[in-house]
Amino acid sequence: MLLELFQWLAQFDRSFNVFGYITLRAMLATITAVLICLVVGPAMIRKLTQYKIGQAVRSDGPQTHLAKSGTPTMGGALILVSITVTVLLWADLSNRLVWVVLLVMLGFGVIGWVDDYRKVVHRNPKGLSARSKFFWQSVLGLAAAIFLAYSGSTSQLELIVPFVKTFAYPLGAIGFVILTYLVIVGTSNAVNLTDGLDGLAILPTVMIGSALGIFAYVAGNAVFARYLGFPVIPGAGELTVFCAAMAGAGLGFLWFNAYPAAVFMGDVGALALGAALGTIAVITRQEIVLFVMGGVFVVETLSVVIQVASFKLTGRRVFRMAPLHHHFELKGWKENQVVVRFWIITALLVLAGLSTLKLR
Repeated sequence: MLLELFQWLAQFDRSFNVFGYITLRAMLATITAVLICLVVGPAMIRKLTQYKIGQAVRSDGPQTHLAKSGTPTMGGALILVSITVTVLLWADLSNRLVWVVLLVMLGFGVIGWVDDYRKVVHRNPKGLSARSKFFWQSVLGLAAAIFLAYSGSTSQLELIVPFVKTFAYPLGAIGFVILTYLVIVGTSNAVNLTDGLDGLAILPTVMIGSALGIFAYVAGNAVFARYLGFPVIPGAGELTVFCAAMAGAGLGFLWFNAYPAAVFMGDVGALALGAALGTIAVITRQEIVLFVMGGVFVVETLSVVIQVASFKLTGRRVFRMAPLHHHFELKGWKENQVVVRFWIITALLVLAGLSTLKLR
């Protein structure tokens, strides 16, 4: 929106051409998203508290969590509003890749909102049934995958192997659709499972999103992409602005979500942010790198799968409680220790992922 305005103003004053640079708009998007969260956040938290939209806490979990009962949830809506407004302001709205990621994020956000609403307003502990949730996630994931595969939005239907410059596994359109579906739906649920402690999921999302913004910028720049051995993906550079908005919104939300949290993200935020990360990773052809950088999300998900499988097959639990962050809490780690240590691990994994820009 603002880009079009500045392009028109550039006819009269060439200094407005500076807003055509993705890097400047990305920085402005980060600042804008943070400010939106900081300005809107307090009012939204008051409204959530007023309507008694509070989090229910499991009685079989760490006893320190019982005090969190009633803390406002569905705060992820603040993140989505901040990202959406910022993207509409600073991104190139003629870029269809921006719209794909935005619509996927909002679509998964609606699924999470319905789930949260049923849990906290209708007092239905199950929320949206697992079957219904998976069905609608699948519909959105497949729709995005088919669009990206057959609309020419990405010309590279290969799986790029990091650290190897000359090898990429050909997927074909069908393989690309399957992989895209798995990445989007899998990442969405992985972030949702990780969102169990104050600030645990949001800062890794910020770090991974920021790194994907760098990959998007490289993929959209023909000179950088060819020099570094990456596929050139026209229009992908504009996703840098989206990633910057995501990072800014995440940091703004963390202001209120840091321990002790004044608001929780809820499924509305976790499902949406995970889906957005997965979609950006697919567009930039960095699915494996996302798997590396999101190692905390992956391990958290695997802990749930292992726990459920072990209990059903043997009647025994591998972990004291799943997801994994609760296991460490029950072993005696303080909540802040778990969160900060998982942040540190994510920072190292993100650096490992970024190293694939050159180590190929």
